[in-house]
Amino acid sequence: MPPDIREKNPVTHEEKLAYLRDLRDAAVNSASEEAVEKQHARGKLTARERIDLLLDPGSFEELDTFVRHRTYDFEMQKKRPWGDAVVTGHGTIEGRTVFVFSQDFTVFGGSLGEVMAEKMCKVMDLAAEVGAPVIGINDSGGARIQEGVVSLGAYGDVFARNVKCSGVIPQISLIMGPCAGGAVYSPAMTDFIFMVKETSHMFITGPEVIKTVTGEEVEFEALGGAMSHNSKSGVAHFASEDEESCLEDARYLMSFLPSNNLELPPRFEPSDDPEREDTELDTVVPDDPSKPYDMREVIKRIVDDEEFFEVHEHFAKNIICGFSRLDGHPVGVVGNQPAFLAGVLDIEASEKAARFVRTCDCYNVPLLTFTDVPGFLPGTDQEWNGIIRHGAKLLYAYTEATVPKLTVVTRKAYGGAYDVMASKHMLADFNYAWPTAEVAVMGPEGAVNIIYRKDIAGSPTPDERRQKLIDDYKAHFANPYSAAERGYIDDVIEPRQTRPKLIKALRMLQSKRVPQPKRKHGNIPL
Repeated sequence: MPPDIREKNPVTHEEKLAYLRDLRDAAVNSASEEAVEKQHARGKLTARERIDLLLDPGSFEELDTFVRHRTYDFEMQKKRPWGDAVVTGHGTIEGRTVFVFSQDFTVFGGSLGEVMAEKMCKVMDLAAEVGAPVIGINDSGGARIQEGVVSLGAYGDVFARNVKCSGVIPQISLIMGPCAGGAVYSPAMTDFIFMVKETSHMFITGPEVIKTVTGEEVEFEALGGAMSHNSKSGVAHFASEDEESCLEDARYLMSFLPSNNLELPPRFEPSDDPEREDTELDTVVPDDPSKPYDMREVIKRIVDDEEFFEVHEHFAKNIICGFSRLDGHPVGVVGNQPAFLAGVLDIEASEKAARFVRTCDCYNVPLLTFTDVPGFLPGTDQEWNGIIRHGAKLLYAYTEATVPKLTVVTRKAYGGAYDVMASKHMLADFNYAWPTAEVAVMGPEGAVNIIYRKDIAGSPTPDERRQKLIDDYKAHFANPYSAAERGYIDDVIEPRQTRPKLIKALRMLQSKRVPQPKRKHGNIPL
């Protein structure tokens, strides 16, 4: 470690250059070998190693290399590493500018203090000003206790930037270690959260505090591990096997997003024929309406090269969300999943899809919706926990979205769920249906039991009468043609034609503009 700058005054040019190089080396190698070894032993990379893997080789330009903390309480003046506990700067991903901060657990346990927050806020402000994404790599023990309330204020400064940048530039959080207490709220306000299995954790209060206050005993991984937040809470969107794959996935995600809200997402020249038809789609929906099928297979057969990057894969599996491409253009895909809970909408599915729809709308990503939904999940648990309010979020999100919106009804579109799933009434641009579609208030059995209750009860052969009425109902209502007669369905198409139809519609909608009323913002039912 070179002497403090106050203790030495280089005179000649050679001395000044040598001293600068010594200081930079000290900043880059501020962590002890022991600390780095401990980091690697936990299966974790260092802050700078992560940046090197995330960004294009040689593109990183560091900022605030020589920043140091200003705290003298608790003898903190005796240890003032250059750069403090975060590495910040900008670089490129596939040639596109991004800003990054990477918290350094080997320095003060990555704890956040005043100057560390200042460094993070600086790159966030720069990112907002130039219109470039910001990626935060989180690996921190939380607030720096030695700085007291100043560290809490520092968190608040970061939170304010998160809000300021929301919907303006993509914000992506990579959780690669502990993230506890107030620290979790910054990632929670970003667009996407990646976590790494076994090595990353998020929680408001840790296991020890929970045990003290409530008596519950829970391990770190079960409480706030990657799979807990990917499958139970829905806080995180992606769960990676290791840090290397997490960083690669973050790079991949960027290929679907623009640099800011005023740009269109990047288009890649497709290798898949836009006129391609897939005959397998003609029979993918079973003749028996009660039999499931995998909507992922439908999606992959239609999009470019079967490419589908799923978001929230492990959460609310009755609905599918993710990114893909049509004719090289990124699209956000939402689809009911008949293979899980029959594709029914519930609280978690509604929230998951609503968040994804709004994110796509923020960043000019067209929406493609595949509908096969029997309705909303009934039950006291759903009602008492606010399915009305949460279901309204998805309705609100689709209606609010001004990006091109394309919908394909593959089978069931029943009740209020028909409306919610990007129907014509929610201002979708093009609504297609397959011949297998059933657009109705409810399923034939339920409808007949309500409408013809007395008729059936009075019949000498009630079972036969019920079946006759069900067959009549199916013929008149359990099809796409009644909706098509009213223009609620723009066209009934052969399933094999879905891809070329969608691509032609998307090409036409590239110049879509929707004037919005002057208002501060809407009041979505949170």
